[in-house]
Amino acid sequence: MRLTRVLTLVANGAITAAMIASLAFLIEGLPKHREPSEALLRSAVGLWLTNILVFALWYWRLDGGGPHERARPKGMLNSAFLFPQMLQQGGGRQAPEDRKGRSDWSAQFVDYLFLSFNTSTAFSPTDTAVLSRGAKLAMMTQALISLTIIVLIAARAVNIL
Repeated sequence: MRLTRVLTLVANGAITAAMIASLAFLIEGLPKHREPSEALLRSAVGLWLTNILVFALWYWRLDGGGPHERARPKGMLNSAFLFPQMLQQGGGRQAPEDRKGRSDWSAQFVDYLFLSFNTSTAFSPTDTAVLSRGAKLAMMTQALISLTIIVLIAARAVNIL
C-alpha cells in the first residue's frame, strides 16, 4: 500500500510538472504566433481540464492522509478541507429512515473534483473551507495556473479581433 501511495504521488508530480511546462511553452509561443487560434484554444482547454484533474487528484490523495486514512472512524479529523457534509448531523444528506446519528461520511473523489473545478472557475472554493496552509498554497497555485490559461485565451481573442 505504501509503494502504491509513493508511485501515485510521483506520477501526479510528473503530470503536474508536465502541465506547468506545457503552460510555459504556450506562453512562450503566444507572441510568436506559432499556433493557429484553433490549436491554441484546444491547447488551453486541454491544459485547463488537466489542471482540474491534477489538482483534484492532489487534494484527494493528500487530504487527511489519503482515502484509506479518511475512511477510518476518525480519519476526517486531520482533514485539510471542511466539507459542508462534515457539519451535518448524521454525516450528510440521507433519507429520514437512515438518519440514526451516522457520522461515517467521508469525502470521495467527486468531492475533490468539485472543489478543484470551483477553484479553476471561480478561483476560490465555493462551499468548502480550506483549513491547512498546504491546501491553501495548492489552491492558490491551481487558481494561478487557471487564471494564466484564461488570460492567455482572452489575450489571443483580443488579438484576433
